[in-house]
Parts: sequence; structure tokens; C-alpha cells
Amino acid sequence: MKLTHILICALLCLATISCQTQQAQLSVTDLRPADLLFHVTPDGNAITDVTPGMIDHVAIYLGADSVLEAVGRGVVITSLDSIVRRSGYQLIGRVRRVDAQRSITQARSYLGRSYDWLYLPDNDDIYCSELVQLSYLDHQGKPLFSTIPMSFHDASGRITDYWIQFYARHQMAVPEGKPGTNPGELSRRPSVRIVGRLK
Repeated sequence: MKLTHILICALLCLATISCQTQQAQLSVTDLRPADLLFHVTPDGNAITDVTPGMIDHVAIYLGADSVLEAVGRGVVITSLDSIVRRSGYQLIGRVRRVDAQRSITQARSYLGRSYDWLYLPDNDDIYCSELVQLSYLDHQGKPLFSTIPMSFHDASGRITDYWIQFYARHQMAVPEGKPGTNPGELSRRPSVRIVGRLK
């Protein structure tokens, strides 16, 4: 049964990669404020090992060639050019029913916050998809994205050695199942439409 589950997950992953690589090529001028930039890393890493697809980061397009993101140095504004030059590529996610201006204002309110290296809920630090989840509002001011149970396990259901060792260094149990988000799952929400690949 586990082998069947692994094969199904592998096929779904390959289908996701195939769909991503066939996306329309869009330019910077096609971006709209509050679009999401999902970073695809074809080689994979510890994040993509335990989340859907090959997406390991998400950033918020502000307009005027600038992006807001939560990275190692905290919540910062980054030039779009520096995002485009990163290895891998960006998929553009357009959010339905979003109040773009209100969401961007909310996102900007987190500028300067420290990065949440432990991916924990209910603290002042913020990681990339958490920034989106906390910031995006509809036209009634209600959050667009709920949290989901955090996943640190692979397709077989086993928590990977990387995350066991990572949290052990912090004298913590892996927060499997705690409320949170991840960029791969966020890209698949019904309110997010992938409109193309940024060239």
C-alpha cells in the first residue's frame, strides 16, 4: 500500500512539474499588485520534499517593480529584478476576490519582522507563506487563506530525517500537524489561479 501511495504521489508531482513548465511565458508588465510569485526549484530541497510540487517560496508583488517577502533577513522589500535572477523560476499566482490595496497595506505592516526559522504559529516571527496567509483579505476585510496542518513528512508518511535533526538542534519535537501554511499548498488554493511563468 505504501509503495502504491509513493507511486501516486510521484506521478502527481511529475504532472505538477509538467503543468508548471507548460505555463504561458509572461513578462513583468503582466504583473498586477497583490499577485503572488511562487518560486519553483526544479532540483528540490527539504521544503519540497514534504510539500506539494516543487515550490519552496512565495513573495508578494507590490507594483513598481518591487516585492515584499519573508526571507532569512526578515520581512523586506526586494527588487523584482533580484527575484527574477534567482535560480529556478517564478510562477505568477493571481488571487481571486482579493482586496489588493488593503492586503498590500496589511502585508507592509509586517515589514521588519524577523524570519520564523522554526515555522511556528502564534509568535511574532513570520515565514514566507505565513506572510501571505496573514495579509490577504477579501473586500469585506475577512482573511482569504485559512491555516492548514503543517506537514514535515514525505510521501510515505514518514517525517524526514532533515526535519527531525533540524528540530532536535533546537531541542524541539517536529511541529507536525500544527497550524501553518506552505507555499506549494498555497499555490493550489481555489482562490489562486496560476496565470503563467515569469520570464
